[in-house]
Parts: sequence; structure tokens; C-alpha cells
Amino acid sequence: MRKLKLIWDFKGPDGIKIAEHHAIHLKEFIAIEKYTNLLTGFEALTDDHAIAYLVVPEDQMKRLRDALKPHRGQVYSEG
Repeated sequence: MRKLKLIWDFKGPDGIKIAEHHAIHLKEFIAIEKYTNLLTGFEALTDDHAIAYLVVPEDQMKRLRDALKPHRGQVYSEG
């Protein structure tokens, strides 16, 4: 099954810290809602742009997208 990466963008001098903090909340959501096998984390793209992300199976995307309101998404490729 194809996986999709839901993405939240954070820009500015505090973007990396905010993305890291948002990833913590995504982990808490996963635990509270009892989802399994979802990948989450954050990445610094530049000094002023970072993302928090959640990788989800395509069949769960709409439900999670509507609940979490990501800024954007893309097809996830491992590796």
C-alpha cells in the first residue's frame, strides 16, 4: 500500500524548535488515538524552515488529514 507524508511547515528563526515541538504533539495524538505503525518526526530543511511530518497509509489519509489539518502532503518514499 502506498504511504503519504502529511507535512506541517514552520518558518522563521524558531521554526526548528516549533517543528520539533509539533512532532511531540503528533506522537501524543498517535498514542491517544491508538494508531500503530505511523512514522512521525521533524526535519530542518534550512536554518529558517523546518517541517514536522506524519507518514500514513493512503487508506487512512483522509481521516488523519481532516483531524490534523496539515499544510501539505506528498507521496512518501522510503530511503
